[in-house]
Amino acid sequence: MATVTLDSAAKARLDLIVENLAEVINPELIEQVLAEGRNPRVYWGTATTGRPHTGYYVAALKIAQLLSAGCEVVVLLADIHGFLDNLKAPLELVESRAKYYRKIITAILESVGVPIDKLEFVLGSSYQKSPEYVMDVYRLSSLISEHDAKKAGAEIVKQSDNAPLSGLLYPILQVLDEEHLKVDAQLGGVDQRKLFVAATEWLPKIGYRKRAHLVNPMIAGLSGGKMSSSVEDSKIDLLDTPESVKKKIRKAEAAPRVVENNGVIALVEAILLPAAALRGNKEFRVERRDNEPLTYTDIKQLQDDYANDVLTPQDLKPAVAAALVDLMSPIQAAYQASPEWQEITLKAYPPPVKKVKKVKDKGSRHPGAGKEQPLAERPKPSDQ
Repeated sequence: MATVTLDSAAKARLDLIVENLAEVINPELIEQVLAEGRNPRVYWGTATTGRPHTGYYVAALKIAQLLSAGCEVVVLLADIHGFLDNLKAPLELVESRAKYYRKIITAILESVGVPIDKLEFVLGSSYQKSPEYVMDVYRLSSLISEHDAKKAGAEIVKQSDNAPLSGLLYPILQVLDEEHLKVDAQLGGVDQRKLFVAATEWLPKIGYRKRAHLVNPMIAGLSGGKMSSSVEDSKIDLLDTPESVKKKIRKAEAAPRVVENNGVIALVEAILLPAAALRGNKEFRVERRDNEPLTYTDIKQLQDDYANDVLTPQDLKPAVAAALVDLMSPIQAAYQASPEWQEITLKAYPPPVKKVKKVKDKGSRHPGAGKEQPLAERPKPSDQ
């Protein structure tokens, strides 16, 4: 592709599109769209499986920037993907979980001031069962090896020694979504990078153009590693009570002076400071019991203070908990004000059925069962 020259307005839009990303794969494709005077069309997809957590703010904040840059943004509620990924979303729950995701994602975006009228929500099953889409699945399946399909989905699909075939179809569907949603780029986390690279190679095999990929950084979990819906101790649910949020932050791993893989600092860097910027006042304030409060507008300064023990875990954790509770309060309020949402939640994530303890039938073999009655208590032959 020939090198394009962008005017100052288009360059400013590009800078906003790529800001805070871990990587951009094929950025020249975005530049070409901007040079043509079009609004880039970007999609972000989420499989409707476990309940969304605070890590979803990372995508929401990026979506806010994309909208500010004049992009058309599609949020794909990938219900069929959730079913394919080792039955993480059973068929009987798929519809309700998709409704729940739409409610919670809307609330996340509204809590950071994103105008949702500029967003397009699409349900995966609304087009993924069409004859055209299914035929494309067959076409691509005939060209992609088992090895390549496993490699592409290695970090996003549950892997096992005897995995169901559906796990191999998952990456094929996600690649085809780029064509059938008619987008110029896909937004996703670093854990999807292998699949993004596969998409640039696979789509041309069946005559479709390759797309750009906007790779978001992943937020560290509270217990180390990445934040995940399936790892309870690593996440804060978006509907957790303030008491629960404070308790989880208090228990989170945050060794003094250690910045790397510190999930508490990661919350400030990836969520709290960017969200404050969207609200018009980019700062994070830490109240201290025996000293003056600390105010940060830059994550580097906070990291330096933490590494030098100026900022301690004992001071940082309560500040992060309070800021998260404040950020999530509009979501809590929206949930409490919506009986419909509450009903959807019960249907999407029904409480586990309590097991009723069975009373064992001891029969005639329990100790004492074979003891003879005293002679005086035995029935007389005439009484029988």
